[in-house]
Amino acid sequence: MKALVFNKFGGPEVLEYLEISDPVIGPDEILVRMKAIGLNFADIYRRKGNYHLTGNSPFILGYEGAGVVEKTGANVQGISVGDPVAFADVPHANAEKVAVPIEKAIPIPETVSFDKAASVLLQGLTAHYLTKDSYAVKENDVILVHAAAGGVGQLLVQMAKLFGGKVIGLTSSMEKALAVKNSGGNQVFLYSEDWKRKVMEETNGKGVDVVYDSVGSTLEDSFAVTRIGGTVVFYGMAGGDPAPVDPRMLMDTSKTLTGGDLWNFLTSREERATRSAELFRWIEEGKITVSEPTVFALRDGRKAHQFLESRKSTGKILLRP
Repeated sequence: MKALVFNKFGGPEVLEYLEISDPVIGPDEILVRMKAIGLNFADIYRRKGNYHLTGNSPFILGYEGAGVVEKTGANVQGISVGDPVAFADVPHANAEKVAVPIEKAIPIPETVSFDKAASVLLQGLTAHYLTKDSYAVKENDVILVHAAAGGVGQLLVQMAKLFGGKVIGLTSSMEKALAVKNSGGNQVFLYSEDWKRKVMEETNGKGVDVVYDSVGSTLEDSFAVTRIGGTVVFYGMAGGDPAPVDPRMLMDTSKTLTGGDLWNFLTSREERATRSAELFRWIEEGKITVSEPTVFALRDGRKAHQFLESRKSTGKILLRP
């Protein structure tokens, strides 16, 4: 089979499209012929060596995708050859075929395409736990979403609106601001503006009920625009490490800092199935809209990585085997 691999850490130029051996599945795994593969910033961090990789080179990136079951292991039940499935956390996805543990295989409804499943699972399940578990958005909550034009950001905006919230988005350009508006954002401010002042004006000096912060370096600013008794959900560091938080500030203002990591919620096959089914149902009912992805051939993986790193993308990037 063909796969996108690399032997040393570095820029997009280290990626190569090569012929390698097919994966050998175990008794509790299925072999999936990939139809669409999600590209995420985590893939860039792994390529650069920022994230730990197990095994020996050549390394294969990718953790998210969708395809058709080609073979099943001896112990596999409930999934058959020919079934459409997706996954959000299986390594070595940047290949024509992937060995997927049965507990991580997520059935795809007939109404959801491979592209849509590969576009929405990782980011959609992230937005799902953020709005239902990290902070359960309620009717009339005022929510501030950092990086609101990104894949997770647009879904966060839509889910917060679905639960009855009012959403203020933050982003870096007028083009991205339009994407936030199209996702249902009530108001959008640019990072280049005095956005803290504008958020406080928008909330009549009170501050927002919750901030979803995936930037990291903005954490102190996020607290500054959060109301007394409000919450900041920290779930990423795209802009760098956050400054330490003074627990006395939390005590004095009754504010809450909570963290979020998807893998602490996808703890079983049942959790994956239940959360994914709700996500897919929202898509089928038109309550959540997934923007059209930008698609690159898997052989053009270098170009896809360059595009993602350029920060010019506003939706999902997929790789097509």
